[in-house]
Amino acid sequence: MAGQQVAAPTSPRDGEDVAITLGERRHRDAKLGTMMGVFVPCLQNILGIIFYIRFSWIVGIAGVWHSLLLISLCCICTCLTGLSLSAIATNGAMKGGGPYYLIGRALGPEVGVSIGLCFFLGNAIAASLYILGAVETFMDALPGAGIFKASVTEVLAPSASGAGTEAVNSPNLHDLQVYGVLVTVVLCLIVFGGVKMINKVAPAFLIPVLVSVLLIFIGIFAAGRQARSGITGLHFSTLKDNWEAEYQRTNRAGIPSPDGITYWGFDELLGLFFPAVTGIMAGSNRSASLRDTQRSIPKGTLSAIGATTALYLISCFMFGAVATREELLTNRLLTATLAWPVPAVVHIGIILSTLGAALQSLTGAPRLLAAIANDDILPVLKYFKAPDSVEPHLATLFTMLICAGCVVIGNLDLITPVITMFFLMCYGGVNLSCFLLDLLDAPSWRPRWKFHHWSLSLVGALICLLIMFLISWVFTVISLALASLLYYYVSIKGKGGDWGDGFKSAYFQLALRSLRTLGANQVHPKNWYPIPLIFCRPWGSLPEDVPCHPKLADFANCMKKKGRGMSIFLSIMDGDYRDKAEEARHACKLLSTYIDYKNCEGVGEIVVAKNMREGFRGAVQTMGLGNLKPNIVVMRYPEIWREEDANEIPENFVSIINDCITANKAVVIVKGLDEWPGEFQKQYGTIDLYWIVRDGGLMLLLSQLLRSKESFESCKIQVFCIAEEDTSAEELKADVRKFLYDLRMQAEVIVVNMKSWEAHQEDQEVKMGKGDAMEALSKARKRIHTEEVKIRESGHIQDQNVALNEQQVNKFLYTTLTLNSIILRHSRMAAVVLVSLPPPPLHHPAFCYMEYMDLLVESVPRLLVVRGYRRDVVTIFT
Repeated sequence: MAGQQVAAPTSPRDGEDVAITLGERRHRDAKLGTMMGVFVPCLQNILGIIFYIRFSWIVGIAGVWHSLLLISLCCICTCLTGLSLSAIATNGAMKGGGPYYLIGRALGPEVGVSIGLCFFLGNAIAASLYILGAVETFMDALPGAGIFKASVTEVLAPSASGAGTEAVNSPNLHDLQVYGVLVTVVLCLIVFGGVKMINKVAPAFLIPVLVSVLLIFIGIFAAGRQARSGITGLHFSTLKDNWEAEYQRTNRAGIPSPDGITYWGFDELLGLFFPAVTGIMAGSNRSASLRDTQRSIPKGTLSAIGATTALYLISCFMFGAVATREELLTNRLLTATLAWPVPAVVHIGIILSTLGAALQSLTGAPRLLAAIANDDILPVLKYFKAPDSVEPHLATLFTMLICAGCVVIGNLDLITPVITMFFLMCYGGVNLSCFLLDLLDAPSWRPRWKFHHWSLSLVGALICLLIMFLISWVFTVISLALASLLYYYVSIKGKGGDWGDGFKSAYFQLALRSLRTLGANQVHPKNWYPIPLIFCRPWGSLPEDVPCHPKLADFANCMKKKGRGMSIFLSIMDGDYRDKAEEARHACKLLSTYIDYKNCEGVGEIVVAKNMREGFRGAVQTMGLGNLKPNIVVMRYPEIWREEDANEIPENFVSIINDCITANKAVVIVKGLDEWPGEFQKQYGTIDLYWIVRDGGLMLLLSQLLRSKESFESCKIQVFCIAEEDTSAEELKADVRKFLYDLRMQAEVIVVNMKSWEAHQEDQEVKMGKGDAMEALSKARKRIHTEEVKIRESGHIQDQNVALNEQQVNKFLYTTLTLNSIILRHSRMAAVVLVSLPPPPLHHPAFCYMEYMDLLVESVPRLLVVRGYRRDVVTIFT
């Protein structure tokens, strides 16, 4: 067994193949572990610009109490998302793409691509946020480095002589733009160097982060020795003064001003702070570079969430107790002021930490875009494809352009709400994915991470949605609209892919539940839907590579109201199943392609049997489940039955009709299928029904379904009631009109008198009308007599049961010919004619029945021969 490889089944669409090696450890490329692959990137993203230059300001406006509430809400959201992420990530091997890969495989390619692209934009824009923060810190630390003149704001400040003013300098917007673009280019050059270079640079960014945090806390504890008036040291009275919120207006630089352009409330601060906790996906974004995703992602992500949550909660109390509210609101770099021994060390730490967060975003975003492109769902993204082992240089360049464009905006407070929406959409998608997979609990759902439950994932998704609306309902609607447009674009332009997503499992379970609810009882007429069994190639009159008549699907669509309903396309292949199995699978794929091309809701089935009769008999008994079994058999009229190589058609035709009667299936036979109109071919005239026998209302229902289609909507319905001469025409017409009125069907009722065979025999002098009718009758009699003699001479009298009663044959010939004459007299200009299907008479051979049918359909260009079954399909009751 050593060295043996077992290849797992592969998906032809997904292209994800997994090899399991037994006895020999596969050679692996050097990849990242939990610390450098997940924990460090997450920590660097979370401990970014917001903590250093915005968190103390947030505490100043929101107060300690509301800041704690703010932190708790955000961290609960990320913690629940981390649990959901851990569950999905430990349910199997992961390819590149991180959260996109997880969401796409759980919610389908359309949802995955739409949310994945939004998340890619969020990461690219987040990089600009971190870069602007680094540049702003640099400009505050070295004001002389500015190329343009800094802006100055006068604020109130207490002094020894009373209230006074203090000048607060803010970096010039153009300086932020110029330096920001330069830093973006430098970081992207590092990313171009690949994962190995990033791994070498990452510790250089991480160590200053830890050192700066340590020096900030040392400085907080030693703050009482500072001479600055706004810094009081750790005092309970200061904490008490800063406990409540003081929401107010600020100018563009964030300085409190009664005439400020921005009002900061809880919702606005929530949008500003949330990017501080959005680094939890930094590790999963690099899933293709991880050595063991199922081990590293849960441990690294949740450890980073726990560590930073504790840091934010402790820092909230520290900042609230160490400085006055005025100092918190006006000193944008309070962390550097508090740091021990000198602020310059923290300035360097802040700059490097924010640049490290930007580097992680610029590393994850291109890989996310490349993973979306690699799945080949959207052809427009084909230029960004890159294998997992190759650096996505083109995607990196595109990410750099987006990041540079956002840097030019130069306003952190304007960028952060946009980032928040994109990240929250991704987090909501991860939670919904876990919720769906956990709730459905398919056999393939076996995550190693056990600390999860569908209710927690649902709560996480709802919190994401709540935070989105709290921040800004306008941004929420815009972001959801953008995701919806992307979803629609992917569904229209994208290539379909079967990833075994949760929606497929949900549909399956819903179908099972619905099937059990329907049971096998008789369906009420109000809930009756036609489920046609389309017999594709019953008479072999099509080329071998044509799976079905091109117009059969058009006719099947005409039997559905607004496209609702299912069709089963059946084709029977002669032969032995073991020999024909592969050929049958190929034919089934060809038939499914035809169904998709015709936009018909249905499935294709290929049955291999010894002959057509045996195959159809088995299919009509077993096809479908419960009340979802087909209830109408649709096939083309065999107009070629007289040809020399079609000797079996009459027997097969009669056998199929008798089997349908035995199985209680309705039958619709289409004559003139070649002339059947397409979806947009407008028809005029009438839809004529020759209602001869009670059929449960199927013929009436079919006429209404036809008229609901665009091609037949201009046609009027006429119902011809065939009555014997002694029947009261007016009374019959009134009864039928009342019945149609109760059925909510508009149709003109016409009563046509037809002389019975007995009356015709009593009055032999009365002719049927035209001479050609008598000629057709004589020719039919002659053909029947010739065929009867031929069968008698062949010695198969008993087998064929051809002891014919000439009186009965003449009766059937007369009846069908007379009905045909009536149809030609009244319905020559009809768009389509529907007539009742006479059942095959007992003890009449198949060729006789074909003669009867030929006389019935002769010279009618477009005809539906319909036989209902022993159930009502329409009702007069509400």
